[in-house]
Amino acid sequence: MNSTGAAGVEGDGTLGAFSVDSTVPGAVPRGFDAFLREWETRIGDGFPQPTYSPATIADFRVKGRVAKVRDVAITDVHGVSAIRTAGNPGGVEDQVRMYVVRHGAWTLGGTRDRAEHTVPGGQFLLRHVGRPSHFETVPHTTARVLVLPSAMLKPLLGNRTMTGSADSAEVRLLVAHSNMVQATMAELSPAGVQAAHGSLIELAKAVALHRFDDTEPLLAPALAQAAKDLANGQLADPELSPPMLARQLNVSVRTLQRAFATTGESATAYIRHRRLEEARLALTTPSGRLSVSELAAHWQFADSSHFIRAFKKRYGQTPTEYARSTRPAGS
Repeated sequence: MNSTGAAGVEGDGTLGAFSVDSTVPGAVPRGFDAFLREWETRIGDGFPQPTYSPATIADFRVKGRVAKVRDVAITDVHGVSAIRTAGNPGGVEDQVRMYVVRHGAWTLGGTRDRAEHTVPGGQFLLRHVGRPSHFETVPHTTARVLVLPSAMLKPLLGNRTMTGSADSAEVRLLVAHSNMVQATMAELSPAGVQAAHGSLIELAKAVALHRFDDTEPLLAPALAQAAKDLANGQLADPELSPPMLARQLNVSVRTLQRAFATTGESATAYIRHRRLEEARLALTTPSGRLSVSELAAHWQFADSSHFIRAFKKRYGQTPTEYARSTRPAGS
């Protein structure tokens, strides 16, 4: 069982985080206990865990990461084993939950006023939760679950259960921002906590409304990060460009450019730097290495000369010189 924790950096329970991996050999017998202990210590009573089935407790092979920012919890889970709740859930809850499922399926049990609902891979579900209900996942389900305060979101949702593509612009922005929150929690100042929390709420509202305020300065970092995430998956695409990214995120090119301005780098420069970085990594491949002309074509440079000049400007060596310098001695 591998587990790492981080206490709230403000020392008052405002922040909390931990990661857990019970997929390593020999971890299962104590995996569930360690997860529950870390959750109760780091995340707190405001986010109670349900009762799980005996089968889940006995075979808890899960890799996950959890972060809390005030009254928002972000949970990433990859369950090698299935996860199921058990017992008769009772009590009252007043939270909004969002499930973003990338692989597998997450089934939410029905209640007196809601039917059972399964969220398949590639989809999201957003709804207000008034009372606990059962849930279960199939093996190898990968998902992000956000627990959000109801005060500002319930009026937008009412009794609706919202579903849609996990690749919609609003969901991409919310996922990108929550990624940044998880990555920077240890460095957040009190003002940073406030900004991170505010942006999480605003982006959840954007999902509920099917639109976001692209003039809101707080959302610029999330927009730039979402564009970077999109670009990273399409670096070899000859059509990749700021207008293409803007279309996919449902914003104007000008809005995208303003968002990138907050990072100190334009969208065009980011794409070029990432392509150069991928080409540099390819030059260190011990076998099946592409030629300079092949790398230039693959990473969408106009020609070999253009690629060589850009590479030398960034790394201080030509591609051939760099490849030679990284070659093991005697090879």
